[in-house]
Amino acid sequence: MSFKSIIQDMKGEFGSISRKGFDVKFGYGMRSRSHRVVQDSSVPVDVFKQSCWANMPPELLRDVLMRIEASESTWPPRKNVVVCAGVCRNWREIMKEIVKTPEISCKLTFPISLKQPGPRDSLLQCYIKRNRSNQTYYLYLGLNQASNDDGKFLLAARKCRRPTCTDYIISLNCNDVSKGSSTYIGKLRSNFLGTKFTVYDAQPPNAGAKVTKSCSTRLINMKQVSPRVPAGNYPVAHISYELNVLGSRGPRRMHCVMDAIPASSIEPGGVAPTQTEFLHSNLDTFPSLLFFRSKSTHAESFQSGPLSDQKDGMLVLRNKSPRWHEQLQCWCLNFNGRVTVASVKNFQLVASPENAAAGQEHENVILQFGKVGKDVFTMDYQYPISAFQAFAICLSSFDTKIACE
Repeated sequence: MSFKSIIQDMKGEFGSISRKGFDVKFGYGMRSRSHRVVQDSSVPVDVFKQSCWANMPPELLRDVLMRIEASESTWPPRKNVVVCAGVCRNWREIMKEIVKTPEISCKLTFPISLKQPGPRDSLLQCYIKRNRSNQTYYLYLGLNQASNDDGKFLLAARKCRRPTCTDYIISLNCNDVSKGSSTYIGKLRSNFLGTKFTVYDAQPPNAGAKVTKSCSTRLINMKQVSPRVPAGNYPVAHISYELNVLGSRGPRRMHCVMDAIPASSIEPGGVAPTQTEFLHSNLDTFPSLLFFRSKSTHAESFQSGPLSDQKDGMLVLRNKSPRWHEQLQCWCLNFNGRVTVASVKNFQLVASPENAAAGQEHENVILQFGKVGKDVFTMDYQYPISAFQAFAICLSSFDTKIACE
């Protein structure tokens, strides 16, 4: 039997197993395809128990899985890669080695990919849909105007107004966007005026994350109460909008301090922290993350690193200054066709000159966000920020900022 026929046969079996989970059309309030297939990962184990694939030689198995991973480059066909990782522990370990991080592969495959830095040399294209009726925002991968399909669901966020602030709860599940959910991964919180925001991660983003005593205490107390309560909130970014009380002409001015990313990451050969696992406390109630466990202990996740002591070493982003177009009588930025509707929310973020190693040569756009239709916005990001961080920064742009415009 040839490799091609083997792969086609395997895909056929995977398709019959996961078709039910992936035939659900995306939409507001609908279930994510990726979660359906991974949460049902117990099904393939029974099916393959007496299958010819169970006793396949390791060398042949690795070759077949590598070909599947290479051939399924886009969603929804890439669901076969996720299904392979859910068959058994042996397959899972092989797929973890084969599937590269977004930095290298430019692909989002597993949920942990949303917490890892994007591609180095290109923008990963996503888009956000806003549902005004329930104040919910949905992040999808890619945007094909000719297709009626919503695309690959990634993240969801729900706006929660409070007396002194506004919270945006971010979740991996579009049906359960709440802080008490096992799929809760972080939040965005604003001040009363909506001019300053803090991005919180539900887990320490890397070994160098700064963990305060209050956070550690909260983590212990939460785990004693209920396993469904998220581990805690760790600040990973701070966003501020410059006040414009005099009403001078110009767009919003943004300033982002990335607490968990060193300024050196934007330099050639620079490295940004890459999260490789979710905390075990969340894994117990979220089966789709089981294949992200590692041998590291829980205590090792809280080790202090250089970023804890060197605030000056953090990456700082600022919005790229637009130019005034005399003929159009408006402020303009080059979004390379990704933004089609003028809006005060549109922005591009680049490395700020205040970074020790940054200067005029750092005009490479790290994140761009803009309107393309009614309640539809594009979000393109790249290294060193992750999809989660990019999504949280974009959510801050949706808040009304009377004092900044």
